[in-house]
Amino acid sequence: MRALTHLRSLLGSILEKKGAAWPDKATIEPPKDKQFGDMACNVAMLTAGKLGMKPRDLAEVLKSELLAADPALSKVEVAGPGFLNVTFAPAFWQKTVEEVLEVKHCFGKFNLGRGRKVQVEFVSANPTGPLHIGHGRGAAVGDCVARILRAMDYEVSTEYYINDAGRQMRLLGESIWVRCLELLKKPVTYPEDWYKGEYIIDLARELLTLKGSALCDLPPAEGQDICYEYGMKSILDGIKKDLADFRVEHQVWFSEKSLVAAGAVERTLEDLKSRGLAYEDDGAAWMDTTRYGDDKNRVLRKSTGELTYFASDIAYHADKYARGFNTVVDIWGADHHGYVPRMKAAVQALGRDADDLKVILVQLVNLLRGGEQIAMSTRAGQFETLADVCAEVGVDAARFMFLSRKSDSHLDFDLDLVKQQSMDNPVYYVQYAHARICSLFAKAAERGVAMPECSPALLARLDTPEDLDLMRLMEQYPDTLANAAQTLSPHVVSFYLRELAGLLHRYYSANPVLAASDEDLMRARMLMLAAVAEVVRSGLELLGVSAPEKM
Repeated sequence: MRALTHLRSLLGSILEKKGAAWPDKATIEPPKDKQFGDMACNVAMLTAGKLGMKPRDLAEVLKSELLAADPALSKVEVAGPGFLNVTFAPAFWQKTVEEVLEVKHCFGKFNLGRGRKVQVEFVSANPTGPLHIGHGRGAAVGDCVARILRAMDYEVSTEYYINDAGRQMRLLGESIWVRCLELLKKPVTYPEDWYKGEYIIDLARELLTLKGSALCDLPPAEGQDICYEYGMKSILDGIKKDLADFRVEHQVWFSEKSLVAAGAVERTLEDLKSRGLAYEDDGAAWMDTTRYGDDKNRVLRKSTGELTYFASDIAYHADKYARGFNTVVDIWGADHHGYVPRMKAAVQALGRDADDLKVILVQLVNLLRGGEQIAMSTRAGQFETLADVCAEVGVDAARFMFLSRKSDSHLDFDLDLVKQQSMDNPVYYVQYAHARICSLFAKAAERGVAMPECSPALLARLDTPEDLDLMRLMEQYPDTLANAAQTLSPHVVSFYLRELAGLLHRYYSANPVLAASDEDLMRARMLMLAAVAEVVRSGLELLGVSAPEKM
């Protein structure tokens, strides 16, 4: 961040004096091959024509003026048709250590969001059964997105939409009801697609203990309503506990049933009709979503009078925007990808920009044990619950693994691997980087070596390629957080931490610290490793993962 903004400021000032504005398509970024310097810029090629110059000629002028303007630049080269390859002096990178140690946990965080209000709605699983690992991945992604946005000065509210209305909830009541009948040895007719898990039997047993056998003497509709209410509350309580144990907070729990009961869905439908965006056809109510790019129009109310999920979702999103959110982030399973265009259409019909709705799709998790995939089916009752996985591998390992890949990529979660204390385990690999540094400082304290005061003179000893690589990567941390916030991609923080941990482990093995060749070099390396520990701890905190001092 500092390297990019510093070079951008220098070049912008030089171009302004020549009467040229900074072009929108100009880029400043680290080159793929570090032999070409620390930063590469294409601004000369984009500006030369406006100044009546050839790109390479302008690049040569910019090179001379850059070197004259700032001693922090040790080398500037012109390459190809007019690229500027810039190398910063070691003192520039050494200042990164000073900056990290000065602001500590605040390093990398700045006011990117400027207080804009964002709502992140995630998990929102039907309360028809315990959370499984697919829900766990969505929970980790949503919680991490919220943490990152807050760190970058967005005002964030997290929400769980309780799907407590509709067919799935009726089916939950029917499933518990038939299990109650079974337990009392009464005749049973099994509903289609009912929930068969052991937890349904447990709920039926609990309910019979509370209500007695008289429950099953009630008319089926009345008995099923009691089963539904009891089952939903019990399951939702379990979901809340599982999420709290997983370090996930939802500030708002929003009931779909309350939305329907308040007439919000009907009011939204009437509003759409009044503006010519919804219409009646063949006894059903439809929305004209094709005008906003959807491939076909969508049903809002079936000819039977039953509202669709889409109708409720439109009313729900209208409620979100009415609460003052600038941006709404929805996190869905990847099987909902076809739902994105119609919701984008709905948001536009509500008078918002399509980009005011951001959708993150979360792919399936393949759970492995002993190299073999574990078969899972929620309705058949064959699945690994989030609680069980966390109990086996720990919350840290589960969260890190869920965030270890881009959310819309399939994820293989190897239970055996993440329990290993080895460098092959990505969770251990990163956490051990922090613990390794803490262990070093503990040894230093035992020897009476205190953490030194930071000074440019001391940091000047950090001038080897390995030193500079670590400091360059630390300096990229603010850019990493900005990228994660702007693209809603928490995995980039995970990727960054693994890269930083890798550099730290290699550095630690090749460069003695407490046994350095002289005292000043030892103290300089201690300062740099202290800065690395701060960045690792900060990144892990954003992932919701602990930074242990011992392992």
